[in-house]
Amino acid sequence: MDFIQKREMILKGNMKKVILTLSLPIMLNNFLHTIYNLTDTFFVSKISDNAVAGVQFIWPLIFLITSFGIGMTIATSSIIAQYIGAHMKEKARKTAGQSISFLFALSLVLGILGYLFAPAVIRAMGGTGALYENAYAYLSVMFLGMPTTFLLNAYNAIKQGQGDTISPLVIGALSIGTNIILDPIFMFVLGMGVQGAAIATVISTGIFALYGIFTTFDEKQSLKLELSDLKFDKEILMKIVNIGLPSSTGQAMTAFGFTILNVFLVSFGEVTLTAFAIGNRISSLIMMPAMGIGSALATIVGQNLGADNVSRAKMAVRSSTIMSTIFLVVGGLIMLPFVQDIVKAFSADPEIIKNGTEYLTMIIWGIPLMGFFQILVGTFQGSGHTVSAMILMMGRLWALRIPMVFMLSRSNGFGPSSIWTAMIVSNLITCLVGFGIYATGKWQHKVIKQKKSVIEDFSVA
Repeated sequence: MDFIQKREMILKGNMKKVILTLSLPIMLNNFLHTIYNLTDTFFVSKISDNAVAGVQFIWPLIFLITSFGIGMTIATSSIIAQYIGAHMKEKARKTAGQSISFLFALSLVLGILGYLFAPAVIRAMGGTGALYENAYAYLSVMFLGMPTTFLLNAYNAIKQGQGDTISPLVIGALSIGTNIILDPIFMFVLGMGVQGAAIATVISTGIFALYGIFTTFDEKQSLKLELSDLKFDKEILMKIVNIGLPSSTGQAMTAFGFTILNVFLVSFGEVTLTAFAIGNRISSLIMMPAMGIGSALATIVGQNLGADNVSRAKMAVRSSTIMSTIFLVVGGLIMLPFVQDIVKAFSADPEIIKNGTEYLTMIIWGIPLMGFFQILVGTFQGSGHTVSAMILMMGRLWALRIPMVFMLSRSNGFGPSSIWTAMIVSNLITCLVGFGIYATGKWQHKVIKQKKSVIEDFSVA
């Protein structure tokens, strides 16, 4: 399906078919990433349980740095989608070019700063001994390889804004396949341990990120970029920053919030931190449909708002909510009887198995709430109203979850369970708040300025 057909399908096609067509490749891409994460965790666990804890301990720090880029890619996808819906091809192309240049420059700055301050931050978080060594070995490489992650995110955003979710799937599959092959080579054959896992990730991501970016300049592309599009354009760049900054802030504060949660987890012992890491990797399998539908919804909402078709955008939200809930409930019920056996595949420690099983069981029962959260965030991000998404992301963690964990962890009879309980309750309250924001209808206003004199016909491409 070419560029023009995809746009017509998004604006006029059967909604359930549209959602499935766009979300299934994203789901599969997420599935491949989850399989990689599980494989990576499996390989790292063969070093030691402490190695798994070390990677989990600093993962929020990586998320904290990448969150600044994620916010800008969310803005890029939203803006491109709305320009395409409004038949403004040149603006869509310019936005794509600006995204590549800006994200590359931003990644260099953030990666260098992260590398320089990593040791002090890990120690400030309470990392000592083997936990510190494993955390730093992984983190230092990931920071230096940050441009590869940012460029791959830029490519994915450009394609998803156009409604093309197949190309990111192909690039992602090739990158993940390479990563899985390189992991044991660097970790065990070359004897580089945890650091080898990070090196494998950077190499495999870098190769296909560069390939993906180069393909955007190909003559066969409907939204073919020119080298001139990479030259900084203040007007377009400021639009990306203005829309992306709330998302970046929300993502960054979420990452920082999870860093704080990790501090609580470490206070309960590395066993709890490891159980949390394993449980998260496994629960992400069930979450894939909701994440895929939420990402697809952002594109559908963006293009339909750009075309002034608000009623169809609202239809997309309703259909996505129903489909996401069905997927999550069925997936959770299938996995529930096998929770303990699944956790056992990653650790033989009885305490880790006990904590991991308890955590995963509680998350499964409350997982539909995560689906609602993904739909609400996808709606607000696709419409370009990223402040609303920021409120949900920050409020869930800082106004609800962290204070609840702090209080419950000091109550008799809770212990590590305080964190699992706080996660479910905070998700419930956040979804209720998000629905209230959605009901105001403010998200229905598009963020681009459309001038009839510059409207273009995509069929001429």
